[in-house]
Amino acid sequence: MILGWTISTLALLLVGGIVLDAVLGEVRRWHPLIGFGRAAGWLEKSLNAGRWRAAKGLFAWALAVLPPVALAAGLTNASGFAAAIVHVLLLYFSLGLRSLREHTQPIEQALAQGDLERARLLTSRIVSRDTHHADAGTLAKAAVESLLENGNDAVFGTLFWFVVAGGPGALLFRLANTLDAMWGYRTPRFQAFGRAAARIDDLLNLVPARLTALSYALLGDTRRAWLCWRTQAAAWSSPNAGPVMASGSGALGLLLGGHARYDGVDEFRPPLGNGRAAQAEDIGRCWRLVRASVLLWVCVVGAAGLMERMWHA
Repeated sequence: MILGWTISTLALLLVGGIVLDAVLGEVRRWHPLIGFGRAAGWLEKSLNAGRWRAAKGLFAWALAVLPPVALAAGLTNASGFAAAIVHVLLLYFSLGLRSLREHTQPIEQALAQGDLERARLLTSRIVSRDTHHADAGTLAKAAVESLLENGNDAVFGTLFWFVVAGGPGALLFRLANTLDAMWGYRTPRFQAFGRAAARIDDLLNLVPARLTALSYALLGDTRRAWLCWRTQAAAWSSPNAGPVMASGSGALGLLLGGHARYDGVDEFRPPLGNGRAAQAEDIGRCWRLVRASVLLWVCVVGAAGLMERMWHA
């Protein structure tokens, strides 16, 4: 029993949130995460100054995350059907599966049409690296890397924490991940203030990141993915992005990582994967890998629910 329900009921709720995301996509107006981001930005500007920045960062994280999660937990204490609807809606608001496709498919189309300027503009909206003078291969690589990493951060991690703690768990993960994306930089401004956000996100991602990496490996070139995961992940700066991106790039048979430019400064990141350079069509291949990973774990939860029903029959 999870959240007081059978596993089969949980599987239905999981499918409900995924279907809503597939049909409706992101909320176009008044998206809760946009409002959350604005509130978090105000908190950071108000508190990120003077002494005790690390403590202030932890306080700001708690102030931003705990009230909405507590509210979500209170709403899910309603009667059975009403609580189920709230759980599904919280998963829908927290999930970013269709959004990944909507942000990356146009990049693939622009590259296929040879429209580099449009591809550069679209890619700049999903990555923090400079894209002003990037060639087609660099843009394809950036889009694939973003898809692989966000397959965990925006999708699988959310689903994992939904299984663990329902809608409030999914919301907690997504808000924590949003704060890490906003504050978790190793820069003079965020080195201390964003430390708590980065560490909490690392902790929440510890299990789902490795399940994501496992999913990529099972659904792609398994042998190559496992080899890349085992030999390359530790060299990546993030303890969770390393396994996800190394396994994913190996599963796709692509060579990622390497040179990238941030704020006008060239950086050489550790290599990821083993194979050829990324091309436009690999963006679609990567999206399908992420989608297949979701379907895999929906089937796993569904199968567990079926076994539960048979056991109690």
